[in-house]
Amino acid sequence: MARVVFLGLNAVRVLSIVGLLLVFASSIVAIVTNIKTVNRFHANRIANPTDAIPNCDYIVGTTVPNRRAGLFWAIFASSLIIFQVIILILSELRWPALFFARFFPVLGNDFGLGALGLFQVLIGAQILPLHAVDEFTLVSAFFLFAVGCLNMLLGLVFRDGAKSRRSLRGEEKKGVIIGDVRPRALDTAPRFQIPARARASRESTDQASDGFGRQGETAAEESLPPPYAPRTPTFAGPEPPMSSRHREILDIPRRARVL
Repeated sequence: MARVVFLGLNAVRVLSIVGLLLVFASSIVAIVTNIKTVNRFHANRIANPTDAIPNCDYIVGTTVPNRRAGLFWAIFASSLIIFQVIILILSELRWPALFFARFFPVLGNDFGLGALGLFQVLIGAQILPLHAVDEFTLVSAFFLFAVGCLNMLLGLVFRDGAKSRRSLRGEEKKGVIIGDVRPRALDTAPRFQIPARARASRESTDQASDGFGRQGETAAEESLPPPYAPRTPTFAGPEPPMSSRHREILDIPRRARVL
């Protein structure tokens, strides 16, 4: 079952890279086509100034709006798509991993395929409504849109373990190798420990006085007070003064013994 999941996720990974490459190529083609068509349009208008300027929202055969700086914004939008596609391709190749872990964590190894699929869907939805695009651009955008939906579904199923399951190096999300089931050593050290110097001095004192074995245990037992020993209060200061009445009460037992 794990092998089937591994092969299926890597197949979707290949389809994702192919879709991104197709969108990358179609965006470059769209930029070149827009520049050539707009240049031809302005050259024709300069050569025939008496012809009426066509009243249209977009220049015929392009995605460039018929307004000031229309070509600039069209090229800028296509350049943004190319930049996004390059970032997504590098994230699929998992290189460089440290760069994505620090600057784009949603595309790193600690996240699943949901964010990747969402970006692919947004790119496809950005290209599909464009005006006057060729069939190659439409097919590429729709293919990437479908792959993005599939990645979002896989992200919901496998969550953050999707990229570790399809990894070619067999690594887990946190860098632990799959199949390494060796138990980790438990920390059995006591919470409170006697310093080594004090412990050594105490052991040397015990050895010099009583030694080891039964003799040491007997000495330790004799040093402890018996459990039935009465507790006598101790006063750190002088005794409190007593009145004559209290002294008479304390002298009653002594008088009784005399009598």
